[in-house]
Amino acid sequence: MIQIFLKEFNSFLNSLIAYIVISVFLTGIGLLMWVFPDTSVLEYGYADMETLFVLGPYVFMFLIPAITMRMFAEEKRGGTIELLLTKPITDWQIIFGKYLSGLVLVVFAIVPTLVYYWSIYKLGSPEGNIDTAGVMGSYVGLVLLGAVFTAIGIFSSVISSNQIISFIVAVFFCFIVYSGFESIASINDWGQFSGMLEQLGILYHYDALSKGLIDSRDVIYFLSVIAVVLLATKLVLSSRKW
Repeated sequence: MIQIFLKEFNSFLNSLIAYIVISVFLTGIGLLMWVFPDTSVLEYGYADMETLFVLGPYVFMFLIPAITMRMFAEEKRGGTIELLLTKPITDWQIIFGKYLSGLVLVVFAIVPTLVYYWSIYKLGSPEGNIDTAGVMGSYVGLVLLGAVFTAIGIFSSVISSNQIISFIVAVFFCFIVYSGFESIASINDWGQFSGMLEQLGILYHYDALSKGLIDSRDVIYFLSVIAVVLLATKLVLSSRKW
């Protein structure tokens, strides 16, 4: 697994993918937080990082599938998947190796945004006038959200040999899992079941973490979604033996 992780991660670093993804994410969020008047912290004068944590997930919906779309799809298209599967490694080692390489890259993209927190902390009046607990909870939620999107991207890549199709499928699934359940729950016809439907989506648990209280139920929810998606990836990858 470690060798696959290093191979995938080095392939990111040796290409432009890692640098483009991190640059696009940081530049886009930076412009939204500091430049564009509708979302700029300097314009509305309130010391928080709501722009990052509200718009960041939607940026991730496109950037993370762009990272993961090639992981299995390119192996299938190039015919190297058969060579990989004949190695003395298990399917889980292959999946976890590729998954962790994508997740580490996502974390690398998030870490530099701590500079934004430090800047707002210093600019606060008085200095430090920012909800640090809420920010840290939101960061935990953003990392867990990135972990879920990475798992979805891996699954989308394993079901197709076409990278574009993998990308589109991953974006669709990420959107549905993130905010689709809340949109469906908002339909009045559900009645008392609307609350249950809303809790099935990521947005409900992501908002709960952003309040600064890291509830084990929310963390378990994220880990459960990751486990289910990776299990589905394992079933698809193992289907070659059926």
